[in-house]
Amino acid sequence: MTSLAGKTLFITGASRGIGLAIALRAARDGANIAIAAKSSVPNPKLPGTIHSAAAEIEAAGGKALPIKCDIREEEEVQAAVAATVQAFGGIDILVNNASAIWLAGALDTPMKRFDLMQQVNSRGSFLCAQACMPHLLKSANPHILTLAPPPSLDPKWWAPHTGYTLAKMGMSFVTLGLAGEFGPQGVAVNALWPRTIIATDALNMIPGVPLDRCRKPTIVADAAHAVLTRPAKGFAGQFLIDEDVLRDAGITDLSPYAMDPTKPLLPDLFLD
Repeated sequence: MTSLAGKTLFITGASRGIGLAIALRAARDGANIAIAAKSSVPNPKLPGTIHSAAAEIEAAGGKALPIKCDIREEEEVQAAVAATVQAFGGIDILVNNASAIWLAGALDTPMKRFDLMQQVNSRGSFLCAQACMPHLLKSANPHILTLAPPPSLDPKWWAPHTGYTLAKMGMSFVTLGLAGEFGPQGVAVNALWPRTIIATDALNMIPGVPLDRCRKPTIVADAAHAVLTRPAKGFAGQFLIDEDVLRDAGITDLSPYAMDPTKPLLPDLFLD
């Protein structure tokens, strides 16, 4: 399978950034995409809403279902999944993209921020998987792809921002557990992480990161597409890196993904 034509994707946080890029790549195949995100009205600080994303997806050749959904709320997630199944007849792919970030030490992390990260990142990924799983088990080629790093207990990744690392690694451990439980049932449960920092609006949370030393979200989107078109059976528990996925797919020139190919790239967090 090399196309996502006719497949239904439930993508969290797909109103902008990497989530939207993944949606647009699938849309070019003619996929159905449920955009589950909180942004329903324009925000001057964060461009993009579920409605603007839906328009882009439709223009790219896909079918879009914009759903205002806070993945911290169980009832909203259940309703979003039900609406997706009603609109498209099922769910083939869940992309856990939504994530909250706060890069600060313990003394500079308000508990409100700490709680938000745990609720959105690990709990939200678990909740969305739980809600989608009954439908994924009916799919011919079911995938869960979570934007999470390879698990690591190295203190160098924990000391600078314990709250964020706990929340992000929580997504990784959810992936590990669900892969062990549902991989044998034919569901591909894997994670994907960028080798370099990606130029998204999340960079507003990381002061001083030069955009010209980042890559475009399309590199993660193309890698996700390569993963999601693979046979699901026997493919679970992998912590994939975007560069490696693309090279395995025969794409060796990654320079077009750079914001400025002449500048050295910044490595992302959690990778040695």
